Amino acid sequence: ISDLKHGLKPSNGVLNYIEGAVKIEEVDGEELVKKFAEEMEEMLGRKMKSVKKLAEAAEDADLVHEYNETLQFDYFNSLLINTVDEDGNSIPLGGEFPLEKNEHFNKLPVNTQQSNIQVPTNVYNQDPDILNGVYMSEALNDIFVDNFQKDPTLTWQFFGSSTGFFRLYPGIQWTPDENGVVTFDCRNRNWYIQAATSPKDVIIVVDVSGSMKGLRLTIAKHTINTILDTLGENDFVNIIAYSDYVRYVEPCFKGILVQADLDNREAAALGQGSLCNQAIMLITDGAMEDFQDVFQEFNWPDRRVRVFTYLIGREMTFAENVKWIACNNKGYYTHVSTLADVQENVMEYLHVLSRPMVINHDHDIIWTEAYMDSVLSHGILLGVVGTDVALRELMRLAPRYKLGIQGYAFLITNNGYILSHPDLRPLYKEGKKLKPKPNYNSVDLSEVEWEDTEEKLRTAMVKGETGTLSLDVRTSVDKGRRVLFLRNDYFYTDIKETPFSLGIVLSRGYGEYIFTGNVSVEDGLHDLLTPDLTIANEWTYCETDIDPAHRKLTQLEAVKKYLTGKEPDLDCDSQLLQQTLFDAVVSAPMEAYWTALMLNTSGMEDGIETAFLGTRSGLLRFQRYAGIEKRSGRSFLTSTDMENIFTLDHFPVWYRRAAEYPAGQFLYYMPRQDTRGRGHTNVTLSVSPLAYVHKKKVDILQPCDTEYPSFIYEPSVKETNSIIKCGRCQKMFVVQQIPESNLLMLVVQADCDCSRQYPPITLEPKECDRMRSQKIRRRPESCHSYHPQENADDCGGASVISLSYVLLLLCLSIAGSIS
Repeated sequence: ISDLKHGLKPSNGVLNYIEGAVKIEEVDGEELVKKFAEEMEEMLGRKMKSVKKLAEAAEDADLVHEYNETLQFDYFNSLLINTVDEDGNSIPLGGEFPLEKNEHFNKLPVNTQQSNIQVPTNVYNQDPDILNGVYMSEALNDIFVDNFQKDPTLTWQFFGSSTGFFRLYPGIQWTPDENGVVTFDCRNRNWYIQAATSPKDVIIVVDVSGSMKGLRLTIAKHTINTILDTLGENDFVNIIAYSDYVRYVEPCFKGILVQADLDNREAAALGQGSLCNQAIMLITDGAMEDFQDVFQEFNWPDRRVRVFTYLIGREMTFAENVKWIACNNKGYYTHVSTLADVQENVMEYLHVLSRPMVINHDHDIIWTEAYMDSVLSHGILLGVVGTDVALRELMRLAPRYKLGIQGYAFLITNNGYILSHPDLRPLYKEGKKLKPKPNYNSVDLSEVEWEDTEEKLRTAMVKGETGTLSLDVRTSVDKGRRVLFLRNDYFYTDIKETPFSLGIVLSRGYGEYIFTGNVSVEDGLHDLLTPDLTIANEWTYCETDIDPAHRKLTQLEAVKKYLTGKEPDLDCDSQLLQQTLFDAVVSAPMEAYWTALMLNTSGMEDGIETAFLGTRSGLLRFQRYAGIEKRSGRSFLTSTDMENIFTLDHFPVWYRRAAEYPAGQFLYYMPRQDTRGRGHTNVTLSVSPLAYVHKKKVDILQPCDTEYPSFIYEPSVKETNSIIKCGRCQKMFVVQQIPESNLLMLVVQADCDCSRQYPPITLEPKECDRMRSQKIRRRPESCHSYHPQENADDCGGASVISLSYVLLLLCLSIAGSIS
């Protein structure tokens, strides 16, 4: 782009034509965030409507189904489908199940005409409870298909049963682990557990007396961990151990309830808890008395604190007292004699906590950090139905071109945890595989928007308020190696009927205004159909996911088909298309100029590999001057070079840096991926055009919790020199600025080693203070903790548990796509 200064300019006629077709508009952040939130609410509403149809169908099927102990039913088991025996015959629960790769479902082989069933290895796949549940839920098949036909943007739809099977649409081939075991159990998933109960406060009391040794202590520890795994971010917990005296397992949590996020659960939020369900989990190998006086004074007659008891080991001497404690406090008693018994016995408490919701016959919508739910029927918990909504698709409703070069959108939960943010990096690389980090869904907003030191932004968003805030920020680019100083305006509001809040960021300068132009489709299409031009394939110029016939189209192919009239039914963003066509016309002379340079070898300087140009509409023009075998930057501007192309999360790094650099001056940098393992590297040169908006210099620095090396260029330093003292020696350095660029020539005396002079800086916060600290959170509106008509006779042990299928829990999940 720098070659424009050497003379190629459009004629006066073209200039007059373009100037008459352009205008600069101010971006209204408040209106923009409101519009985005309404569109997200509408999108989620469509998904909820589909799932409610599933709930109604399942309720109807449950009402007409009669339990049959001897039922024989051959269903499609997702692990066994398309499998044959030695004679070539389909094995039981297998059968022929057609599968076809589908772009909409991550290119997985699926069957969009039918669902199938997954059963964990530890559950017998022909148990009468499984067969009755699978047979009853066959009614969901037609609803799955109908939902998908009416809303092709739907992804996975499912039903997770309390008996352990998982019905998934579209049907897939389930792959076991390397040991041939299927460990996935829908009842252990966070979306199922959070959907099954309202928020809860749990005190785990574990017996560590002399008799609790060996296998008993191992079973007790496994029981504690399994209970903790059933808790989510809306729950609160603490663990107390007792023998001759009482002690808190984590001393930092003495006398308080802590939020059951991953860090606290692993350590074992200070506050009053969830103020909803309250329970004590007693884990012991026996109780010598029933403590009736204690319960009579503190918990009766309402019994609002439930007590669940877990008798550990094979000894039954004091079992009656342990059972009495549970049955007289609206809890549940279980006997856990082996490690294999733990999972099923712990899950019983979820069924008990769901009783008030069953009696109230409510259809609440309860959201977790990843899912939302609701429910209905007549007895015990039946299961959870739902559908996934990829966060990536949700964030497409806040398009990049409307937010500007440095702008972005983000979503948080009622607990301040991030659902989506460009600085949230939920994956790590292990070998060649990408895996989710353990706490990827419990990263707090304050950990990425750390300039919000007083947490004004976080507090307002957690409370579901609507407003604005301005902050001076430092943002890193080029994987943390460079820093930009920005003045950002934050606009935020809540998304109705959810505990989520949406925020958008507009940077002062380029983020405050949008430059728009208008040209004819004929002129724009002519300049768009050139080989040197691409557009951002992750952006949504045209919606290609509605019609299956469009799913294999790239965005550029979809735009061409729409503008040429070959696919007039495509749903396209007219404003973005208008801007893209305008940018294609304005930048078209570059193609002829670059081609002329390539043909005129005397006009080309040695070492130039690629010339390129980018615009706010995601349009990218480039000209290669060297073949791939001669290029040192072989991946530059390819689909694998995510830092240097337009993506859903960010503009290219060269674009972002040039935009914040003085207009008309040159910016040089070396992309990191091109500096490894080669004898030579390439340098990227970019320059920003004259800015339409005056930007003030920002020089406010803030302390940070994470330290990593960065480079900050200070343009006022033209030339300087100094001496660095390193113990017994000293070294001199000289710095000279190269005019009209961000380059500095640095000459350093090399005969003095200062590497040991400056040890690394470490931050050692007071761990206990950090663990006890409590951030603002918003409690979920729905709570079902008590009902006077609840039948507490079903409390485990010798009690008879009826097999009536009851509560259908509707769960509409919002799952972050991490593929």
